[in-house]
Amino acid sequence: MVTPQRLKKGLAGPMLQFASSDSSAESEIVKAESMSKRNHLHDEMLWRAVGMLQAGARQSAVSRELNVHRSVIHRLWNHCQMDQNTSRRVHTGRRRITTKADDRYRLQCARRRRILTVRQLASQLSAAAGRPISRQTVSRRLHEGGLFARRPVVCVHFPLRT
Repeated sequence: MVTPQRLKKGLAGPMLQFASSDSSAESEIVKAESMSKRNHLHDEMLWRAVGMLQAGARQSAVSRELNVHRSVIHRLWNHCQMDQNTSRRVHTGRRRITTKADDRYRLQCARRRRILTVRQLASQLSAAAGRPISRQTVSRRLHEGGLFARRPVVCVHFPLRT
């Protein structure tokens, strides 16, 4: 494995002989260090890649120049052509099956008809939405909205004896 320490000592071997004109030892060290700890391309590198692609460079050449995998440049170019934008999209996991408006409607229905069970509410709302929505999803959305299943308990208050 090529590490920055091995590059400094000259132990990397012929594996890292770059063909570019600026193949100094410092740039090789910077590239090796950036490869080991980089998760996302910085904005400067994103715009540099887009500029090279717009100038007519091939995706494989751009990926070699920036020292990233070919698929990264491919996805960046597709995203840029679709959105005219290179900013990273916010992905926080799986998409929700319901929209915010659906959730507000569910809360409103549940508040209006307190006697409906979650299963009845789910089947009614699935029919209204035109797509299946599970009982567990409806239950989670009601909990997020502050509605919980509670039984009204009748308490008998005894007067305090003195």
